[in-house]
Amino acid sequence: MQYRTILYEKENGIGVVCINRPQALNALNSGVFSELYQVFSEISTDNKVKVVIITGAGDKAFVAGTDITEMKSRSSLEIKDFAMAVRKANEAIYNLGKPVIAAINGFALGGGLELAMVCDLRICSESARFGQPEINLGIIPGGGGTQRLTRLVGMTKAKELLFTGDIIDAQTALDIGLVNKVVPKGKLMDEAKALAQKLLGKGAVALRLVKGAINSGANMDLNSALDFEAECFATCFSTEDQKEGMNAFIEKRKPKFQGT
Repeated sequence: MQYRTILYEKENGIGVVCINRPQALNALNSGVFSELYQVFSEISTDNKVKVVIITGAGDKAFVAGTDITEMKSRSSLEIKDFAMAVRKANEAIYNLGKPVIAAINGFALGGGLELAMVCDLRICSESARFGQPEINLGIIPGGGGTQRLTRLVGMTKAKELLFTGDIIDAQTALDIGLVNKVVPKGKLMDEAKALAQKLLGKGAVALRLVKGAINSGANMDLNSALDFEAECFATCFSTEDQKEGMNAFIEKRKPKFQGT
């Protein structure tokens, strides 16, 4: 399928989705959210893609925010519909049964940070900058920023960032647990692909189950989450990958997982 606002390519089990609006610092609009939903729906049923990387075109921005020119004149009802479209796209990424890595090259602000936070892992360049500056526009985040930021970095730090609208650098983002790793600017995609390649060596079924256990369990009380984890654990023992993994361990060799 041809896309207008994103680029999508896949090779050797890795899909790369690139937000392609460099003239607007990759700002997100209705078209981008629609196409993100479409491409992740495609990826969800493509057994050839095991791991996904999301990045932004150019080196100035991952995504500098949501397109204010599109939002500013909308009514309350219209903006609610827009927020639901944002949520639909973001949840398609968050709930994908495959690992998603954000490769953050430059600004990840507002909707851009919200997009990064629905990914499972986040690698950024040294020049990356992060923030939820919506408060400076007289609004609050509407794409998950108040909820996902709090869950990732804790209530106290999230309130500081959301109340002030301050922008933080890559090292601060690493220090507060917002990103997994900071790398030199020219190494970002190499590092993201190296991580994706590492995940390709794991069992696809186990990756799907552990992601589901984490994401679903975060919204349950502890006992319910432990019950759900036990069900996912038991499901592993119905797979060929479990047999291969345990046999390989006993035989002291590297497992050859087939994703079944």
